[in-house]
Amino acid sequence: MPATHSPFSGVVALDGPSGTGKSTVARRLAEQLQARYLDTGAMYRAATVAALRAGVDLSDGVAVTRVVEAAKIEISTDPQSVSITLDGEPVDTEIRSAETTAAVSAVSAVPAVRALLVDAQRELIGDGAIVVEGRDIGSVVWPGARPKVYLTATPEARARRRAGELGGDVDAVAADIARRDRLDSSRAASPLMQSTDAIELDTTDLGVDEVVARLVELASAAAS
Repeated sequence: MPATHSPFSGVVALDGPSGTGKSTVARRLAEQLQARYLDTGAMYRAATVAALRAGVDLSDGVAVTRVVEAAKIEISTDPQSVSITLDGEPVDTEIRSAETTAAVSAVSAVPAVRALLVDAQRELIGDGAIVVEGRDIGSVVWPGARPKVYLTATPEARARRRAGELGGDVDAVAADIARRDRLDSSRAASPLMQSTDAIELDTTDLGVDEVVARLVELASAAAS
């Protein structure tokens, strides 16, 4: 586990669409800062698994919310031992399945679901010393985060990365990314957006080490 008394005591918000390297660099950054790590996207995916298992109509926001309210979602904040459970059962693999990926935007768009999970995320963030990644961290979940960083990359780079992680045809992955971008950016509740005071970091031509080094600089500057 990271040290109890972390040299970094603040909250880093890493936002951006899929395929920009958020998860990889967020975990690495948390390790570098000896801080905790929270993947909020995994929480929405676990909620999606709950809805899929319940067999509810994903367009029925009331039914979806009822399922998520009843679900027990627990997530680790240790960057060296990332795990998530649904009703006591590990779902780390299931949340990354094609079925879950195809449905997560619909579940995430339900305002009451977002309200439930944002409350849970704020409780997990607590007193800080944490790196949080997602799509609305700097804009909604924790507006006081410093630094707030919005990761971007070209559509081609994002598709290649996601295809490398998940397998599959790059063109098909690119089409799915574009679909999710449209849904996540146009939803009424907490849409994917860059905070006006966020620092944009294009990761297209940067390696993981380069991105992490830049983020360490930004976190150090914010803490000074």
